[in-house]
Amino acid sequence: MNNDRRNILKGAGAASVVTVAAAAGLLKPGTVWAAGWNKAAFEAKDMAGALSSEGASGGADSGQITVKAPDIAENGAVVPVEVISAIPGTEHIIILAEKNGFPLIADFGLQNGAEGYVSTRIKMGATSNVVAVVKAGGKVYKAAKEVKVTIGGCGG
Repeated sequence: MNNDRRNILKGAGAASVVTVAAAAGLLKPGTVWAAGWNKAAFEAKDMAGALSSEGASGGADSGQITVKAPDIAENGAVVPVEVISAIPGTEHIIILAEKNGFPLIADFGLQNGAEGYVSTRIKMGATSNVVAVVKAGGKVYKAAKEVKVTIGGCGG
């Protein structure tokens, strides 16, 4: 039998099983996706409110956190950001943009000794600091990098 045909049949069979399970109510994807959602933090209009809702207020500056982002972002709609944490036991990496209407950009939960590294693209409305907050061992640490935006990404 042709391997391509075999793979197509396997995929179709698996898709059918998942569809039947979802239709029967055995799979509830809405519940799974909503488990990590902190609505109050993402809807906060200032950094203090977002950090308070995340339980990450009052972080100490740390040289063990590296925020990599361009000095000048030509287009604020797509700004690449990397955060690297060398702090042992990193549990959360939170990314904020100070001058955005909703400053909380992302909250990454890390488990089982995962490497303290995240990479994403964010949207920035104006020149401001990109702040990385790391939660590790019950403590909160932070680092920031200023990014100058020439064309706004949040409606600018």
